[in-house]
Amino acid sequence: MAADRPWDDVLAEADGQTVDLWMYGGEEAGNAYVDDVLAPAAAELGVTLRRVPVADTGDALDRVLSERQAGVTDGEVDLVWVNGENYAAGRQAGAWLCDWALDLPNRRYTDPADPLLTDDFGVPVEGCESPWHKAQFTLVYDSARVPEPPTTLAGVLDWAQANPGRFTHPAPPDFTGSVFVRQVLTSVVGGPGEVPLEFSQEAYDEYAPALFERLATLSPALWRGGETYPQSQQELDRLFADGEVDMTMTYGPATLADLVADGTFPETTRVLTLEEGTFGNASFLALPSTSGDSAGAQVVADLALSPEQQAAKADPGTWGQFTVLDTGRLEDADRAAFEELPASPVVPPYAELSRNAQPELSADWVSPLDEGWRRSVLAP
Repeated sequence: MAADRPWDDVLAEADGQTVDLWMYGGEEAGNAYVDDVLAPAAAELGVTLRRVPVADTGDALDRVLSERQAGVTDGEVDLVWVNGENYAAGRQAGAWLCDWALDLPNRRYTDPADPLLTDDFGVPVEGCESPWHKAQFTLVYDSARVPEPPTTLAGVLDWAQANPGRFTHPAPPDFTGSVFVRQVLTSVVGGPGEVPLEFSQEAYDEYAPALFERLATLSPALWRGGETYPQSQQELDRLFADGEVDMTMTYGPATLADLVADGTFPETTRVLTLEEGTFGNASFLALPSTSGDSAGAQVVADLALSPEQQAAKADPGTWGQFTVLDTGRLEDADRAAFEELPASPVVPPYAELSRNAQPELSADWVSPLDEGWRRSVLAP
């Protein structure tokens, strides 16, 4: 959308369009939110929102790149709930439409200086994707089984070795498993700020050996002796729910309250707040350059950024995702909707959870560390 194009023109063009939102299909609460809350609101604006579940958002990127190569201008992907790695790869390949997201009317409710909204895994956003919600990498434990939890990540690893079989993590390249490996990297080399955010082979050669040595030492003490790993966060959550391990982990801790409320997780589930902090980031919606319904996609992205939708999505009973809005910029009634959200005995407020939040390493770190883990920790 050009900055000088009236929003009413975008709404008029979007009327009657169908927007295919490709998103990870394993997030049940997220699926329900899109189907039951966001889609009906989009319909009121004349846009049909159709959720397309995928096992990996890389599938959406692959489809967009195939369409670009074929010269398609009315592609099957109109909006993508994209992760930082796929956003970076798509930016390099010209997969995403740019110069639209900063002009959405509801963008005025965000803080333009918020670093989580200006960079995505080290890649400038620059109006090429619209923020959806914030996330914080979080370790989770059962306080009934771990009454005196460690307070640092180094302490967690030591605890795991002292309690064989009670801890594990998803195997990279699972998203949560990958971020756990990166988090351990920052810990073993001396803490946040020691590893350069930008990837270089020199930095990898300097810092990665200590990471893989620590994880290889830890592996025999993990669940099933480190002979096998959960393949996803969902598998790890099942182990935690069944009492096979005492900790799990997530980049979406706001959903924990609902998992406790519905009995999936024990009532004694608690968030493990680490002294040094953990990685924080934001989720975004990207608009493919091959979309034939880009006006409708912009309308949906703007709607998703509205105070009403952000508050609904932040409710633990709906999805429980942290807002990207700066609530100080909202009207009193909209701000009240956030203030009235139920407090959780499981999940601390975002301000507490994100204390000492660390910026994510750039996306270029992800694949080398995943492959290095496979060769150095899994293969032996």
